[in-house]
Amino acid sequence: MALIAGKGSNELRGLLPEVVAAAMPGFDPFSETPPPSRRRARREDVVTYRVRIDLAETKPPLWRRLDLASDMFLNELHDVIQTAFGWTDSHLHEFASGKDYYDLAAEHYLCPFQVAEGEIGVPEEEVRLDEVLAAKGDKLLYLYDFGDDWMHVIKLEAVQARHESAPRAACVDGRRPGPSEDCGGVHGYELICAALDAGHPDHAAAVRDYARLYGKEVDPGDYAPTLFSSEEINRYLTGNGESGLSGPLGELLDAIDSPRPRRIFQQMIQDADLDNPVDIDAETAARMVSPYTWLLDRVGADGIKLTGAGYLPPVHVEAAVAELGLGKEWIGKGNREVQTLPVLVLRETAQAVGLLRKHKGALVLTPRGRAVRDDPLALWWYLAEHLPPASKWPFETQAGLICLTALAAGWIDDVNSTIADWLTAAGWGDIDGTPVSRTMANDAAWDTMSVLRRLRAVDKGPGWRDVPTPEGATFARAALRSWPSTS
Repeated sequence: MALIAGKGSNELRGLLPEVVAAAMPGFDPFSETPPPSRRRARREDVVTYRVRIDLAETKPPLWRRLDLASDMFLNELHDVIQTAFGWTDSHLHEFASGKDYYDLAAEHYLCPFQVAEGEIGVPEEEVRLDEVLAAKGDKLLYLYDFGDDWMHVIKLEAVQARHESAPRAACVDGRRPGPSEDCGGVHGYELICAALDAGHPDHAAAVRDYARLYGKEVDPGDYAPTLFSSEEINRYLTGNGESGLSGPLGELLDAIDSPRPRRIFQQMIQDADLDNPVDIDAETAARMVSPYTWLLDRVGADGIKLTGAGYLPPVHVEAAVAELGLGKEWIGKGNREVQTLPVLVLRETAQAVGLLRKHKGALVLTPRGRAVRDDPLALWWYLAEHLPPASKWPFETQAGLICLTALAAGWIDDVNSTIADWLTAAGWGDIDGTPVSRTMANDAAWDTMSVLRRLRAVDKGPGWRDVPTPEGATFARAALRSWPSTS
């Protein structure tokens, strides 16, 4: 009976009290008071727990054997399970201690979203592993994805002495590939495995069922299980998932110290396809850099005398608006740079990457600006090689790198949310300790995003969100390859 205390259907409300009263005198399943705690005292010493985690109802069993630090909190264990089974943390999850997940006396340990929603239970980050697993044979339950209902049964197999050098989590053994997200639960997983395996006894029937369910022939690229490899899992669990990355991108990856986010970011880097050379034709390059070419030509060999406040004179602002079509992007007269953001950003980003500089009250070309002024392909490569723009603030550089990596990998949905999430994962936050906000992310990546927008490397999609263009993904790959990021 799939019910959690306090969440029963109206049809069963009349029956449950009698059933519960007989089995558990004095316990009210509809009370807002949680059931009695099943947690025990924490151990005084830290030991190594050897656990086996089985994915319920899989045949043959799909499992992973792990060595875990006994003082690990459940939010840490969540990251470990996600990594060990190849999940991507795309859905909600919940731990439970009891005879059964749906047992009315089970104690539930909630993920942050559930806590925010006011559900009954204990926040998982407050519960230590040794409070819920103490003796050999003890079990803990972990439900992932409340639609596909992946039930993981965590069983304590042994309590072992712990060495100081031991990692907090390590995969010792396992069996069968991990399911892909949203594949339809255990039934869908078993169907896909059989359809992909020509040697499976039910292969022919599975292929037919797959075609009936999905309307096409089985495709190894769709819902393909994640092959089991303890070595690959441990690369992420022990912090060695950098794959030879060095330089700023490697430092960013190293700063993400939680296994699951590090694994996902590593996957994003892999999807960015940095090992392959960048192919850009002169025509595409010229079209993309045309705003910067225009500005360099406008400044010319003689430079432009700036206003007393250090801005472009109105005649040049008006020319930029008219000749670059910037009037579609901005309201107003378009004659004062400080009030015409597209022109201001174009000029400031050209300075930020070293194409222009201010000298004795004038805007002039730098030596590099003069060198690439008449060569759009060289200008395209120069801009790629100078993103993110130089900054004395590491978080701005990392924000730019996150933006470029997501763009190259095609992972951008809401760019500011993407940057905020990964900056937070890398250890950044507000002065009060709260996570990086979208506004903070926008400020940190402002120069990088400004150049990308001006190059049309991103365009406006639904809800005015930045959507990567194919040319933009190529440009982002070129920018990332210019950093000392691979060995």
